[in-house]
Amino acid sequence: MAHRLGERGRRVLVLEAGVRAVNAAQGHRRAVDSYLAASAKVPGSPYPSHPAAPWPEVTDLTGASGGGYRSDGYLIQRGGLPYASGYVRANGGTGNVWTGLTPRMHPEDFRTDLFGYGRAWPIGYADLEPYYRAAEREIGVAADAEEQRARVGLPLPHGYVFPMRALPPSHLDRLMAGRLDGRCVKDPGAEDPVELRVVGTPHARNGVPNPSYEGGAGYVPVGASGQPDQHNRCVGHASCIPVCPAQAKYTPLKTQARWSPTVTLVDRAVVSRVLVDGTGRATGVEYLSYGDGDGDGHGGGVDRHRVTADVVVLAAHAVENAKLLLLSGLANRSDQVGRNLMDHPVLLAWGLMPEQVGPYRGPGSTSGLEGFRFGRARRRRAPFRIEIGNWGWVWATGGPEGDLAALLGPAGRQGRGRLRGAALRAAVRDRVGRQFALQFEMEQGADPANRITLDPGSRDALGLPRPVATYDLAPHVRDGIAAAKEVSDQIFALLGAEDHSDYAPGPGQPGHFVHHGRSYAFRGAGHGAGTHIMGDSPSTSVVDEWQRCWDHPGLYAIGCGSLPSVATSNPTLTMAALALRSAERVEGELAARDRPVALHRRTAPATTTTGDAS
Repeated sequence: MAHRLGERGRRVLVLEAGVRAVNAAQGHRRAVDSYLAASAKVPGSPYPSHPAAPWPEVTDLTGASGGGYRSDGYLIQRGGLPYASGYVRANGGTGNVWTGLTPRMHPEDFRTDLFGYGRAWPIGYADLEPYYRAAEREIGVAADAEEQRARVGLPLPHGYVFPMRALPPSHLDRLMAGRLDGRCVKDPGAEDPVELRVVGTPHARNGVPNPSYEGGAGYVPVGASGQPDQHNRCVGHASCIPVCPAQAKYTPLKTQARWSPTVTLVDRAVVSRVLVDGTGRATGVEYLSYGDGDGDGHGGGVDRHRVTADVVVLAAHAVENAKLLLLSGLANRSDQVGRNLMDHPVLLAWGLMPEQVGPYRGPGSTSGLEGFRFGRARRRRAPFRIEIGNWGWVWATGGPEGDLAALLGPAGRQGRGRLRGAALRAAVRDRVGRQFALQFEMEQGADPANRITLDPGSRDALGLPRPVATYDLAPHVRDGIAAAKEVSDQIFALLGAEDHSDYAPGPGQPGHFVHHGRSYAFRGAGHGAGTHIMGDSPSTSVVDEWQRCWDHPGLYAIGCGSLPSVATSNPTLTMAALALRSAERVEGELAARDRPVALHRRTAPATTTTGDAS
């Protein structure tokens, strides 16, 4: 939004709750070093946190041995199940630490109400399609257009190709394609068997530019400096979450580096209230600044500021946008602010392949299975997309260090443990080298009972109420998770793989639940959505199709919080497309306001009279 409006010469003030690196290159190096030194390789590990701008981290949640969970962090948890996703309050936001997967939503995803759950969008795929293309250009998406047409069913415009060629499939992808493509499995929610097909996933990371892009004009990737960069390509560091050492992955900092001089960023600035006039029109914001300017955001006092603006845009993540609207007492005529909190609950299934699969090389996932995302089965269970995980068991059990500890420790019932030297190296190579995981990402429908509220009795270091998450999984989603496990069992059998998935309650399973007598456990995908939902009526939604707050002219709440449905695709590309669409509307409104009024000379009367002329 800031980039697009700055291109048109608009003066834009960006207030950033986190800390901005004085030097972008040094800031990146510091982030990589912090990640490498961190004992817990969690999304926020590359960035220093500050009490004035805390964020929820996945380590805040712990499962109990008898079931249930404990929460100890910034986000207060009061739901039957935990809201298991975090985010980062740092310059560039959670877009710094995302996976980098950029699938589009399918046309069917905009009308989940036709399948008996969720809410309809006020716009359709065709309305968003040109902005998808614009977002793919801005981000620099690598994908195979023909594959997306044929295997995902996307109605891409004739002749369209993505800016960069698809990333090559991993060794694991190729092994799976050889054993699964064309085979069928039974989906408990579907009437007919589902054919399996390994399909490449669109990526927001630099690969090989497509010379056919834009009719042969080609595409030049943008580097971290904001300048053209043909060199920083993905080289397989396997740390896309949370940081790409090669800077091949797109982050908002790449767009920020190309801001016009009319865009100003102020960091360590926590907005505490949106200001409106007597008519309800947004006129500016109040914010609190912290830190002593030493570059790390620590120390110093807190000052209060007010700024005025013609347009106010909230772009601070689904949770923080809702928190700010609730703090301001605004935009809630529909009683939907904070409600309809969504994520992609993830069922992990992990095992050992019969042979070496080469894990921990490249992005976390380069391909997936798309056949469970669409169709009438959505009426019976939540749809899901299956990511093929390239990083072994890192999300499931913590990665190779856990396997190494088991091999070094006391011998167990299977004779493992107490290994040293060549025997230890061989055992690690065998076990880690055969690891793989499947990630079943569920669509979660909009449910007003899942929500963000505020707790005035529990405040952060700035004295602002902390957000409260009330969250659970509807039967539709639980049925989807149960169906995913049945599909997983069949896929493992086709692969000849050993299933090591374990959903017993315990410290590592805060998302544990029992459904129809069986234990399951879910993780959060980090795809927060739905807290200022978009709709076609001010009585049932918070923002309109342009992400403008119905109740307050000049106030926009943009981001995944506007999504009426989260589908099964990673939502970042859709969020970017919506932001570009909203930026176009903001510019149009400002241009209409600024358009000169035509003045016409009055015709002189035919006769004259004495007295004053008017």
